Amino acid sequence: MDLGIRGRFARAMGRTASWASRVSGRGSGGMIGGRVAMGLDPNLLAKISEGKKVVIVTGTNGKSTTTAMLREALMHVGSVASNVHGDNMTEGVLAALLEKPDAEYAVLEVDELYVPRIANMVEPAGFVLLNLSRDQLDRVGEMNSVEARIRQAVNEHPDAFVIANCDDPLITSAAWDSPNTIWVGAGTTWTSGSVTFPRTGTPVVHSKAHWHVPADPKYTRPTSQWSLDGKNLVHGDDKYVLALALPGRANRGNAAQAIAAAHTLGVKIEDAIGQVGHVSEVSGRYSRENLDGRLTRILLAKNPAGWQESLSMLATQPIEERFENGQEVVAPTSIILAVNGQVGDGEDLSWLWDVDFSMLHKHDGPIFVCGERGTDMAVRLLYEGVECQVVETPTEAIRKAPIGSVDLLANYTAFRDFKTAIPHDFGKEK
Repeated sequence: MDLGIRGRFARAMGRTASWASRVSGRGSGGMIGGRVAMGLDPNLLAKISEGKKVVIVTGTNGKSTTTAMLREALMHVGSVASNVHGDNMTEGVLAALLEKPDAEYAVLEVDELYVPRIANMVEPAGFVLLNLSRDQLDRVGEMNSVEARIRQAVNEHPDAFVIANCDDPLITSAAWDSPNTIWVGAGTTWTSGSVTFPRTGTPVVHSKAHWHVPADPKYTRPTSQWSLDGKNLVHGDDKYVLALALPGRANRGNAAQAIAAAHTLGVKIEDAIGQVGHVSEVSGRYSRENLDGRLTRILLAKNPAGWQESLSMLATQPIEERFENGQEVVAPTSIILAVNGQVGDGEDLSWLWDVDFSMLHKHDGPIFVCGERGTDMAVRLLYEGVECQVVETPTEAIRKAPIGSVDLLANYTAFRDFKTAIPHDFGKEK
């Protein structure tokens, strides 16, 4: 890898900018470092990725988690560069590679809209395609246009392997033409985004764990080489116990695709499973904090499919550890739903009405709603017949919650702001 004089200078300045951002508390430094470096050498991303085995991970939900899992699995066989803070546009990808320029592997979380551009710069060895569903309509647009971009990237790199979720018709459409597709039955609980098939413009019919396109019978759910059987991972005639630190069916699907990708790159299945099982939080997601006696699990959800999956975690996997003065106590789990409507969240929150909140009826503890758009959430729950208390911030909600366990589910900027506020609000300065 020869960066040249210009490239080496750009790399040094980019790393300096990242460092300055981190030590000043302005952020992770991913975006600014990459922006500075790319401004000095627009070809730096292509130069610094040369010779690496690069895997692009993309989809609406699960990018950061799957990237973390695949990164952990590949660390068993070599050094790995990765955008660990989730900066998933061009500048963030470049900043990740600048941190480990000599790494053998690169596992890159990439925003769906940026996949073709970044793929053309890094010449990927493979893609991991997770799922597509409605996200920020004011930024991303309709799902068929996103599918077209990912399909473009796959078709422009026919030598790359493609780990694709065959339970998602939109992902299947994007991966269909690749001669190197490995189908994974990763599952999906959100089908409203795939009512029509992009290649035909005609309806998709879903039935249990199958789907097909009546207008063109060749388009049907492919047979998976990897699949899930409860908490087991199935590959061929072999079945493996999938012991994960992260909760939920969606994370088992993420793990299945990460393990399939790692195996494709030469990692033994048993080793990949062991490594993936070590991932217990991702950039603060799923982390647990003891905040004034409330053991708080912090979850992130950014769109309807993500909220639906996270709500199932609240209902079926409450936190069992409950403490008061170091002693276990019996107390109902409190739930806090925090919603903002900033640019990073998508300012159109009409998707709240697409989410089924009925599972909250069986929750017997208090439910709080908060954030800049907390009243929007309160109105949504009112129509669902779910009682809640409206407060301004997650901190206020935690302090009103009874001593015991708390599940906090927040969208992007509400999650970010609360994580930033924890040291100040709860005296947890490090």
